[in-house]
Amino acid sequence: MSLPRISCRLSLAVPAVLGALALSTLPAFATSTPAQIATSRTNGVAYLKSLQAADGSYAGSGLSNEWAFSAFAAAGTAVVDVAPGGDTTKNARTVYRNLLSTAGWPSATPVVTDYERGALNAYAAGIDPARVSASRNLVADIYAYWQNAEPGYFGPSANFNGTVFAALALRGAKTQAGTARVPQALTDSIVARLRANQHNDGGWTYQKVEGNPTGLASASDIDMTGAAMAALCVSGVPNTDTDVVQAKNFLKGKLVASSGAFNSLYGVNTSSNGWGIAGLNACGINPQSADFTTLSGKTPVDFLIANQYNPAGGFKYKPADTVPSAYSSIDALRAVAGGGFTTAPPVPVTPGATQWVAQPAFTAGTATELALTVDDGAGNLKVCSVSFTPTGATTTLGDVLGAATSAATPAGCVTSVTPASGTGTITAVNGKANSGSNTWKVSVDGSAFAGALREKTINVGDTIALRWGV
Repeated sequence: MSLPRISCRLSLAVPAVLGALALSTLPAFATSTPAQIATSRTNGVAYLKSLQAADGSYAGSGLSNEWAFSAFAAAGTAVVDVAPGGDTTKNARTVYRNLLSTAGWPSATPVVTDYERGALNAYAAGIDPARVSASRNLVADIYAYWQNAEPGYFGPSANFNGTVFAALALRGAKTQAGTARVPQALTDSIVARLRANQHNDGGWTYQKVEGNPTGLASASDIDMTGAAMAALCVSGVPNTDTDVVQAKNFLKGKLVASSGAFNSLYGVNTSSNGWGIAGLNACGINPQSADFTTLSGKTPVDFLIANQYNPAGGFKYKPADTVPSAYSSIDALRAVAGGGFTTAPPVPVTPGATQWVAQPAFTAGTATELALTVDDGAGNLKVCSVSFTPTGATTTLGDVLGAATSAATPAGCVTSVTPASGTGTITAVNGKANSGSNTWKVSVDGSAFAGALREKTINVGDTIALRWGV
């Protein structure tokens, strides 16, 4: 999921199924009304449905069309309701969940953004990212890329978008109850890195610039500015925060007066516009407000709708193009529909379909992972994915911590636990003992911290946070 380049975006051609409709007349420029936005959304959804393969799939090589799930959710369409020819056995959610559950997904040489992309789109599809299957936990997969030497970064720090999308996935893909599943200490660590990589002009690029005066002074791009400001806002940073305001002003300064487009490093295009608008949407900033209306009366939303084929619904990548782009259509629809980079799944209309699907329990004998953080209260946060093979439908906190001493990625998350066996209160972790009211406490899936007991039940997909303190 590295930042898409122009050549990749241009490689997507119009599906033959659209026929002559794909080249229908484009609308004239006009400030977009609610009715126009609704029409754009309806037609855009129809176009994205046409991208579904006969077997029900969207994900594939290159720029995977699975990003359509985030656009569907933003537009109010449940992914489970998207099925080729109405064959509900091939609905897009079931097919995608099966793909994510395979041992070979995403590839033999995965990168962190593969799992972040999976988490964001699984969430939008109504698949609990931490409970995809008995063996697949996308939250734990992301935790495995934590950088011990550079806390707060996920994946190689030079590829900064891995950290941006870690924030979007870990904070944006909430629990089924709608709460943040990761602890505040982890969020704070990521936010610090997001802030440190903001360029002097108020934006970001996909590259790390922290501590690099030349990099900090270099030009930002629209795409990653939209993603990074969204990452800040989904992490709880208010849109009045100085860094968010600077990002907003960067985008505002890139408006093209005649069209309302953002002037991207890659030229004026719908994908960059879509990412910029998604950032504004995620921060609760209206992309059609006075701040984003040019002297010619144009907004970024106007630009997107002006480059949509109607009634076919696809969007061009660049204004001079003569066919729609699948990837750009996904970016554009998500933005026009008011979405950020993921959205909670809508309630489906298919009879019998549920809003969420999730693995209900561990499967004894099936290897799996759990996401774990250990916060010693002194600023030494440990983050890891713990691999183990459960022996029953549930496990215990003591067993997870025991497994973490030898099967954690990255290593060093847990070096010792006292007591090392049995039941009772956990009195020390990594050599740090309880002291008065400062004791080891545990939280699961964002619940309130409570005293850590070895026998505490841990269920499949639980995101576990240990913290020393009051």
